[in-house]
Amino acid sequence: MQTISARLQALRAQMAEAGLAALIIPRADEYLGEYIPEHNERLLWASGFTGSAGVVIVLRDTAAIFVDGRYTVQVRQQVSEELFQILHLLDQPHVEWLAQQLEAGDRVGYDARMHTLEWQRAASKTLESRQISLVEVSENPVDICWHDRPEPEVHPALLLAESYTGRHSLDKRHAIGAAIEEKGADASLIFAADSVAWLLNIRGNDIPALPLVLGYALLDKNGDLVFFTNPEKIPEGFSAHVGEGVTIMNEREASIILENQKGRKILADPQTANAWCQLMLERAGAELIADQDPVLIPKACKNETEIAGMRSAHIRDGVAETQFLAWLDAEVAAGRLHDEGVLSDRLYEFRAEQDLFKDVSFDTISAAAGNAAMCHYNHLNGTPARLEMDSVYLVDSGGQYLDGTTDITRTVAIGEPGAEVRRMFTLVLKGHIALDQAHFPEGTTGTQLDILARQFLWQQGFDYDHGTGHGVGCYLSVHEGPQRIAKVYNGTELKPGMVLSNEPGFYKDGTYGMRCDNLVGVTVVGKVAGTDRTMLGFEALTLAPFDLRLVERDLLNDAELDWLNEYHVKVRETISPYLEGETLDWLQQATRALQ
Repeated sequence: MQTISARLQALRAQMAEAGLAALIIPRADEYLGEYIPEHNERLLWASGFTGSAGVVIVLRDTAAIFVDGRYTVQVRQQVSEELFQILHLLDQPHVEWLAQQLEAGDRVGYDARMHTLEWQRAASKTLESRQISLVEVSENPVDICWHDRPEPEVHPALLLAESYTGRHSLDKRHAIGAAIEEKGADASLIFAADSVAWLLNIRGNDIPALPLVLGYALLDKNGDLVFFTNPEKIPEGFSAHVGEGVTIMNEREASIILENQKGRKILADPQTANAWCQLMLERAGAELIADQDPVLIPKACKNETEIAGMRSAHIRDGVAETQFLAWLDAEVAAGRLHDEGVLSDRLYEFRAEQDLFKDVSFDTISAAAGNAAMCHYNHLNGTPARLEMDSVYLVDSGGQYLDGTTDITRTVAIGEPGAEVRRMFTLVLKGHIALDQAHFPEGTTGTQLDILARQFLWQQGFDYDHGTGHGVGCYLSVHEGPQRIAKVYNGTELKPGMVLSNEPGFYKDGTYGMRCDNLVGVTVVGKVAGTDRTMLGFEALTLAPFDLRLVERDLLNDAELDWLNEYHVKVRETISPYLEGETLDWLQQATRALQ
C-alpha cells in the first residue's frame, strides 16, 4: 500500500505529463451525493481524510485540504500537516486561494464528472480573471494512480411496493413530465440518485446506509425515461413494476443519448447535476434551461402513505432507542463503561430486531466525553474511546426501514456531569422546544426559523457551527434537499409533508458536546381566528425520552415545561405497549413529569 506522500508524488507525475500546475480533488464522486461507495473515495485515497465534505488541491510542490467547521478537529487528526496546508472552506474559498498560488498561463486540472456546472462556471471565471485555465481531464489522475482501487459491487435493485410509496411510477413520471413542459423544456436531466429512486419506486444497496441505485436519468416531457446505470442491477419484474416508457442504458453509453439532443431544450439543475453531462449536452447543440431538479419538491412533500410510514417507522425506532437507553443506564449503574464501538453495535442490534429494518441511515455517531465535541465524529477512524464517569455520551443514529427513515440524537448523563453541562444542555433543549412549537405562515423558509433554536445560546454568547435542521427522505436519503433550517440562506418554502430534523447543539472543544435531535413533519395548523392566512407547524415524529438528569428545571418556563412533560407522555403512551419488564420500568421513570 502506498503512503500518502507516494500517492501525491504519483499524482504530480501525472500532472506534469498533462501540463497541469494544479489538480482539484473534491470529496464528491460522479454522482455528487453526500455518501459515496468505497471505490469512489478519491479524496480519502489522496489525503487520508474520512469526512463527508472537503476539497484537496495538489500543486507542483505542495498541497492543501479545505474543510468546513464540522471537521476542523478531525482533519488535524487524520491529515499530515507536513504534506498539506489545512484551510477552512468558508474563510478561504479554495478556488480563490488557488488563483493566488498560480501564475498567468498555468493550467488547473479538474474532472467534470465530479463538479456541478455552477461550480465549473464560477471557477472558470475566477481563474480566467488571472489568466489561468481550468482544464477538463479526460481520465481522472487519481483513477490512474490508484492501483489497488476496489471493484464496484453489484447489488440488485429493490422494487418498492406501492403500499409504501403511495403512488405508481408512471403517475409520478407523467406529473413531473408535465412540470417539465410547463418550464418550456422537452426533457430534464434527473441527476440525483434519490430523485431517480423516487421516480421509479426502486431502492438499492450501492452505498452503505443510503438505499440507492447509482445512476442518473433523462426524463422526457411525455413521461418516458432513460435510466443510465449498470443493467446488471435491474431485477426481473422491473418493466412491469415501473410501467411503460422506461429504458435502461449502461452509464458508459450515456454519451450516445446526450449527444443526440441537438435542438432540444433540456432542463438541468446547475447546482446538483454534474458538469460533464451538461457540457456534453451543450456541445451537442442542446439548449440548457437552468432550473431546480423538478423531482425535489414533490419528493420532499411526502404523501399520506409516506407520512403514515414515517410515523410507523418512528414507533419501531423509538422502541429500539428506548431499549438501548435503558440498557445503557443499567450497564453504567453496574460499572460497565463500554467503549464507543460496543455501544454503537448494541444500538444496531436493537434496531435490527425491529420489523422492516434494512440498515442504519448513516454511520452512528457514538461519542464519549470530549469526542462528542466533534459534530461528525466517527469512532471507526481510530481507537473507540470508553465512557467516562461524570461526563456525557452523545449518540446520533438512525435507521432505514421499508416504510421510512429515522434520525435521532440523544445526549446521556454518565454519572454526574456537573452544573455547567446541565445548564448548556437546557439552553439547547429550550431552542429545540422553541422550534418545535413554532407556528408560521405559508411561504416561510427554514432560514427564517433558524434563530428560534439559537436564541437562548446567543443570549449567553454561544452558538453552534452547523445547521439546525436538514430534510429527510422516506426510505431514502437521511439528508434530503432542498428544505433546510440553517443560518445559511435557503429559499425553499416549508410545505406540508416535508420532514426535517430539529437539532440544535453545543460543543466545548475537547470536553463535551450535546444535541437534542428529533425529526419533525410540517403540518397544517389552520387559520387564526379572524384571518385568512393558513399557518403551518411541526409534528414531532421521533419518540424517545430526553435525559431529565441533564435538565435544569429553573431554566425552563412553564410553557417549556409543559411541552417536555407532554412530549414524554406521548413517548410513554406510544412506546410502552411494545416494552416489558425492566425496560418498561425504565421508560416510566425516564418520562416522569417534572414539576
